[in-house]
Amino acid sequence: MAADYEDPDIQDLTRRMEGAMNSLKSEFLSLRTGRASASMLEPVQVDAYGQMTPVNQVGTVNVPEPRMITLNVWDKALVNKVEKALRESGLGINPVVDGTIIRLPIPELNEERRRELTKVAAHYAENARIAIRNVRQDGMHQLKKAKGGGMPEDDQKIWQDEIQALTDKHIAAVDAALESKQEEIMQV
Repeated sequence: MAADYEDPDIQDLTRRMEGAMNSLKSEFLSLRTGRASASMLEPVQVDAYGQMTPVNQVGTVNVPEPRMITLNVWDKALVNKVEKALRESGLGINPVVDGTIIRLPIPELNEERRRELTKVAAHYAENARIAIRNVRQDGMHQLKKAKGGGMPEDDQKIWQDEIQALTDKHIAAVDAALESKQEEIMQV
């Protein structure tokens, strides 16, 4: 008699959990830690030639020193728009214009702001954990369907353990990433 069920798609579950991790890493990159990083400017959009464009597509971003980002705007006509976009970005950075070069000095973070940022990082991590647990729940739902289709109990137990191990591995990775980010934020 042929089995009337499908094994859970572990590769799909892994891919989706990795997606949650990648999303968390990109959210962590947007957190300002008191050190200059070109990735801080990724969310900034500028109105260039009638459409919203990422700021890194209108100029060259450099990090010449730990507390300074420079942006060399290619089109002189866009300098004021780029400066305005940076001021309104919510990054808390005050741009200094020098011809087509915009300097962004990164201010030192105070203790209160550091604590706020660790809370934001913890919130991002919790969202990633929730996403991973939702993928786990989907895998367990696939198992229930397979059980209804005649999957033997021994196989169910093996698959359950594998899905749980995958979940535990990704949750541990989220925890490690959060701990590392919080240490980075609290570093003076």
